[in-house]
Amino acid sequence: QVQLVESGGGLVQAGGSLRLSCAASGSTFRINLMAWYRQAPEKQRELVASISTGGAANYADSVKGRFTVSRDDDENKAYLQMNNLRPEDTADYYCYAHVSIFGNYGNYWGKGTLVTVSS
Repeated sequence: QVQLVESGGGLVQAGGSLRLSCAASGSTFRINLMAWYRQAPEKQRELVASISTGGAANYADSVKGRFTVSRDDDENKAYLQMNNLRPEDTADYYCYAHVSIFGNYGNYWGKGTLVTVSS
């Protein structure tokens, strides 16, 4: 089993910045893809950004140029730097990891961290 724990959410004014962190722990595993999703009230969960083992990153159009995803494989962590935040970025943000454990694959989610952007 792998546990993902997010941190770094909070309340920020529009135009401000936050940095989310995701720490992975558990039994012997190898993290493949890592990603950040978000879910606003009464909306579906959506992909915000993803990053491969090689460091290739992809972003939702709505966050391109404002958010940056990164990862530290030595520490089994992922980060989401969010700049120039907007009220529409308000949501619960979830960390996701696609993991291999002794040749078996699994999808893991954190419990989320709330980001609130005030206008």
